[in-house]
Amino acid sequence: MIEIALIIVSVLLITLVLLQQRNVGMSGLFGGGEAGGFYQARRGMDKFFFVSTIVLSVVFIGLSVYKLFLN
Repeated sequence: MIEIALIIVSVLLITLVLLQQRNVGMSGLFGGGEAGGFYQARRGMDKFFFVSTIVLSVVFIGLSVYKLFLN
């Protein structure tokens, strides 16, 4: 049961990481993605993806530690 939960959380985590748009395009590939390197506040779906990624990471780590001590 824990293994299935780990697989589901890991697939969701990979999907969320891939959906985040940071340095989109060829300029981001070579380091010129952000204008002068200024920090921009996250809003809308970007903020949702960011917070969801953190929450799923904590859940994944928690499940992994639980499985470690279970065996």
